[in-house]
Amino acid sequence: CPTGWHLPSDAEWTALTTYLDGDGGKLKETGTTHWASPNTGATNQTGFTALPGGYRNSSGTFNYIGNYGYWWSATEHSETNAWSRYLGYDYNYVSRSNFDKELGFSVRCVRD
Repeated sequence: CPTGWHLPSDAEWTALTTYLDGDGGKLKETGTTHWASPNTGATNQTGFTALPGGYRNSSGTFNYIGNYGYWWSATEHSETNAWSRYLGYDYNYVSRSNFDKELGFSVRCVRD
């Protein structure tokens, strides 16, 4: 992230999703210009305008663009994995999981 900003920790992501009662629709861009239909529950109430960038796999190809958005946290799960959050076109909750650090996810920068 640029100077004065940081990649949020898993705890910071949890604080955000708890505040939103887990409602990922409040983060997602509305409509189906970028998200696949039906883009369930999308209201963008927070103004975050989450986009479905998918992810880059370890061989360099991209998967799920238009269907899912994945964001890294700064918190490791293990030596090879880190915690992340993701959103999907067909549900409105924020999912949490850990993935291999070799994958290319989007990042959300938070002001210090």
